Amino acid sequence: MNTFDNGVRSTRGPVVALVPAAGRGVRLGANMPKAFVPVGGSPMVRLAVEGLLASGVVDRILVMVPAELVEGAGSVLPRSDAVRVIVGGIERTDSVRAGLVAAPDAAYFLVHDAARALTPPELIVRVAAELEAGHSAVVPAVAVADTIKSVDAAGVVTGTPDRSGLRAIQTPQGFTADVLRAAYASAGVAATDDAGLVERLGVAVRTIAGDPLAFKITTPLDLRLAEAVLAGSDLTGTVAR
Repeated sequence: MNTFDNGVRSTRGPVVALVPAAGRGVRLGANMPKAFVPVGGSPMVRLAVEGLLASGVVDRILVMVPAELVEGAGSVLPRSDAVRVIVGGIERTDSVRAGLVAAPDAAYFLVHDAARALTPPELIVRVAAELEAGHSAVVPAVAVADTIKSVDAAGVVTGTPDRSGLRAIQTPQGFTADVLRAAYASAGVAATDDAGLVERLGVAVRTIAGDPLAFKITTPLDLRLAEAVLAGSDLTGTVAR
């Protein structure tokens, strides 16, 4: 079992990372599932899994991919007994459900977007450490830089929320296994955010400081930024993997 940054090993059981990688990535404009689009010569999903392995706090990693890619996915992922590929679903929530079923012994789950391929291992360590410290749900968050407007169906502004109380949420999102299972058992609709399902249970979700490198690669511009980061790590002060 792996060790958290406080030097304490999890006493409850395995830490299992779930990596949904079955999305088509329409906004990226690629002719393949987004998770398999290369960044710096490596598929996003490989970079994301490498980050999880490098953190040293994850016991197993389940990568959920389209059924037709299950056999081929293994060839692009790091060779490790800790990594397993399983069939995902049409919706992100379907993929996470598949991961929950495949890890019945998990004590903690880290749900991580493959598209956040440059997430530093140190951020993953901090999320896991907060779980071990007793928090049931933990998410990385960064302050919102832009002014945010709410608008109606016609595009007319209806309000301007105070951005000081707003945060953009990243991954991995960490949960105790019982909380995440309960959230999915009561979920009646698809969701893009696992913490949102947990919130519906009335469970407090703790935020910790996120990292600029944990941005989500969604558009062609995001992809160009990720390529630039990998090509010149001096821009961020972080050594590129």
